[in-house]
Amino acid sequence: MALYGTSTEYVLHSLLWLVDNPASISSMDLAELQNIPAALMAKILPKLEKAGILQSSEGVRGGYKLARPPEDICVLDVVEAVEGRKTVFNCQEIRERCILFSEQPPAWASQGVCSIHAVMLRAEQAMRAELAKTSLADLVLTVKNKAPDVFLDEVQSWFDERIEMRRARKSKT
Repeated sequence: MALYGTSTEYVLHSLLWLVDNPASISSMDLAELQNIPAALMAKILPKLEKAGILQSSEGVRGGYKLARPPEDICVLDVVEAVEGRKTVFNCQEIRERCILFSEQPPAWASQGVCSIHAVMLRAEQAMRAELAKTSLADLVLTVKNKAPDVFLDEVQSWFDERIEMRRARKSKT
């Protein structure tokens, strides 16, 4: 079982398209571009707005923009906005349940932090530190280094066409 679900993956990919994009982008366009469920995107993005990661605007050119520079938005911020703060491990203190302990476990059995819990806490801290040190700007740089410029231009043109299409429909009504 994954600790973080598809919502986290969807939203992180979507946020990459908002970096360096001058226009507000609709949740529907973000979903359609990536072939992901529009209803899920519409449900997730308000969580990011509430967390101060996105800002929204209404109208024909409405949609979402980053509320802060991408260097100031770490992956951990996004994960916690979408998923909430989750722990990797939930210690049940079974070390105190040994059948050989008569009524109450001896002090040595439950003294200090459980060694299994301690290693899980260290692993969680390492994971959180990695997510905290990686920003949207870092992720975008990786994409920009991989994707050819022509593809990035095509994506921007696609978003621009979508905005123009909505504007044209709005002016006809």
